[in-house]
Amino acid sequence: MTTATLTRDDEDAVDDGELEQILTQYRRLTKVQRHRVARAASPDLRAALADVERDMALKRSPGSMAAVLTDRREMQAKHLDLIDQVFRDIARGHSRKVLITMPPRHGKSRRAARWAPLWFLARHPERRVMIASYSADLADDHGRWIRDAIHAYGEQLGIALHAGSKAANRFDLADPATGDRLEGGLVTAGVGGGLTGKGAHLAIVDDPIKDDAEAQSPTMRKRLWDWWTSVLNTRIEPGGSIIVIQTRWHEQDLAGRILEGEDADDWTVLDLPALADSQDDPLGRPIGQPLWPIRYGKKALEKIRRAVGERVWWSLYMQKPRPLEGGVWKWPWITEHRISPVAFRGVDLTRVVVAVDHAGGADDANDEVGLCGAGRDGTGELYVLTDRSGRMGADTWGHEVCRLATELKADAIVVENNFGGDMAKQIVTQAWNELEREAETKGMLMPAVIEVYAKQGKRLRAEPIAQLYSRGLVHHVGEFVELEGQMVTWIPGMDSPDRMDAAVHALTELANPASAATGSTPYADHRLSGRR
Repeated sequence: MTTATLTRDDEDAVDDGELEQILTQYRRLTKVQRHRVARAASPDLRAALADVERDMALKRSPGSMAAVLTDRREMQAKHLDLIDQVFRDIARGHSRKVLITMPPRHGKSRRAARWAPLWFLARHPERRVMIASYSADLADDHGRWIRDAIHAYGEQLGIALHAGSKAANRFDLADPATGDRLEGGLVTAGVGGGLTGKGAHLAIVDDPIKDDAEAQSPTMRKRLWDWWTSVLNTRIEPGGSIIVIQTRWHEQDLAGRILEGEDADDWTVLDLPALADSQDDPLGRPIGQPLWPIRYGKKALEKIRRAVGERVWWSLYMQKPRPLEGGVWKWPWITEHRISPVAFRGVDLTRVVVAVDHAGGADDANDEVGLCGAGRDGTGELYVLTDRSGRMGADTWGHEVCRLATELKADAIVVENNFGGDMAKQIVTQAWNELEREAETKGMLMPAVIEVYAKQGKRLRAEPIAQLYSRGLVHHVGEFVELEGQMVTWIPGMDSPDRMDAAVHALTELANPASAATGSTPYADHRLSGRR
């Protein structure tokens, strides 16, 4: 297509066939090219191009369609564009499982359970959509909204309702020209309800949990999971897609179970906390940037945080649910004495240690290994620096311990050695020697390896450290959600979790001035020189 083609003075001489060809070519141009062509076009042709632009916008994405149909009154935002992209990908024919977690009042339900299904049905009137929410009434509200939108905008979108199927919770589509029933349509249900009848090419589960009381109930969580596995998943057509979009409530809510499930690797996870807290943020936000700053800026979110409390804030707004406290540690002991990484830059450490609580035994390839780093300053204040715990085998954890010790410039490595004699010390020593040969230790002296035997004395070791927390002497440098959750839910008599054990081992070593390696007697190799 050339500009000359579109600026002809004899526009009336362009027949319908030629005009259709021009408009078809126009659709293939880039946005910049289309703007250039439209500016150069004759008035009559410019009007035709405007109609093409409107049609393209209706088909481009759910948000674009919503903007056109509401004269741009429908709110747009980058995180809503991310939801749009998921639906666009599915509409292109890709089979997807997508989990989206984000705070309340950020437009997720309106976009994912209303505008997006409407857009999808307009693009694929031969396909069926299912929408499920925590209650049948809420799901029906979504269905009623979509049905009414088809009444209002169906002619513009090229879809129509079948005359004999117009219920809010179940309707079929029809050919707008003939009125004949099509295969496509929509069905809604509450979580726990039936989804009988035709299967779905796209299932959307929006807000599957009603409130905190339901989230804290093991019975209700089991009921939801049973429905998920035996009802919803059995209704998906081959090659179909599932989108779960929710606010997190509990570690074992639907999102939590999905993330721990056997098919967890099949899911794309879009975790969108109210404030960015990861370098891997799906939107590329810097740490601390709000999700929707035009509506909820930092000051507004700080006010919300004070109003709802720490547990609700971390669950509903940050998408990192924390368990109810019930044990030795209390949340305020951690949250009220936390220090930011920026503020920590002004702290001078006299000692740094790394501690590991390994699974032990020969079959530990899939067990979690506790691995934490901690430090102490000249006044006796203690700092939890990092939690690198994770699933590691015996061939892995020794190297990870040594790498962390190198990164933190630790003077000692504390190992729990209850299995196999001095096996743990040997693993660490061998790993250090291997990394030293590969120049990964950066010329550091090997940290002292301090062995502890603690399987029979977990409570005796944990409670004194908890008391240090209660006195405000321990500071977490940043957030360690899993570690902190283990601390506040651990009750003496329970098996103690590995992350907590590793942190306790590290802090015990640093808190005990009588310990052989605390520096009360300097290391012979002066490894602590330069530290105050």
